[in-house]
Amino acid sequence: MTLFFQIHFHRGIRYACLMDFLRRRDHWPVLLLVLAARAQQLPPVYANTPVQLVSSHTLAEFPTNTFLENIAIAADGAAYINSHLDGRIYRMASGSAPQAWAHVEGKVAGIAQRRDGGFLVSGWTKEEKAALFSVDRRGKASLLGLIDSGMFPNGVAAWKGDQFFVADSYRGAIYLADGTTGKTTVWLEDDRLKRADANNPTPGVNGLKAFGGFLYASNTARQQLFKIAIRRDGKPGAITLVSSANNLDDFALDEAGNLYGTTHVYNSVVKVAPDGTSTVIADASSGVTGCTALAFGRLSGDRNKLYVVTNGGMSLPPPSGVATAKIVQLDLNQPSDKH
Repeated sequence: MTLFFQIHFHRGIRYACLMDFLRRRDHWPVLLLVLAARAQQLPPVYANTPVQLVSSHTLAEFPTNTFLENIAIAADGAAYINSHLDGRIYRMASGSAPQAWAHVEGKVAGIAQRRDGGFLVSGWTKEEKAALFSVDRRGKASLLGLIDSGMFPNGVAAWKGDQFFVADSYRGAIYLADGTTGKTTVWLEDDRLKRADANNPTPGVNGLKAFGGFLYASNTARQQLFKIAIRRDGKPGAITLVSSANNLDDFALDEAGNLYGTTHVYNSVVKVAPDGTSTVIADASSGVTGCTALAFGRLSGDRNKLYVVTNGGMSLPPPSGVATAKIVQLDLNQPSDKH
């Protein structure tokens, strides 16, 4: 992963390689201090957004500096959670604690389930080459294929059959991938999927979900959400802006077309209605500091519950410092008693 972190801090530090920092734990305090300073300068994107917090419950915690990156829920209710930096995938059966389940020789980002019960995972090999991995139902991981000219493989969304969409956050592209062979082709490459500033490390196109004949895509760097028409021949059609000034990372949609997204450095979960209006439904008091991804439950009793994964604020630590990484359940039918 060639992820460069551009830092403008009293004009003293110009560029630093984030991965070099993360490889050497003695560098972490320096990085975190700089990021903490920058955290206080975030644009107040949600200052005027209505807040209607829902009930939250922390299901599991991981050690500080665990970067939980993504989550997929299987039909049996089990959650599969990617731990980005160490390439681990955890399985959390319904009502149970998470257990180490699979390991990729590299780093992991997006995850989506295949028809055979296994998973397609995006990430990087240990040589830091953009890649797709296969994980079978027993948790055996293998390299499925490298992504030609890939830069930052990120969100993965199931489409039809064994076909998946995969975001490339730095190339500004969406691939169409075969989940069984790993073959990828560029489905769409567009300026609206790119970062506004190539020196800014914030991902461009990030989360993806196919819904109602469209592919929804967040561009975190531009703080925009788009929907891309999927034509009958499978090619991309018109691109429509759904929401702006919205720092969405990953997201999920309910049957009515309401979108629920994590805001990562803004430490909140927002609901975006079909008309584009937003409401904050969880914040730091809910335990979602550094929230990176979420997914709906799939059992009859939890289809109105969201399962949120966090990194505890590793990307932009809050004033109190990096917290433990968490898996948090949000109950959309139950208002919070915190406010």
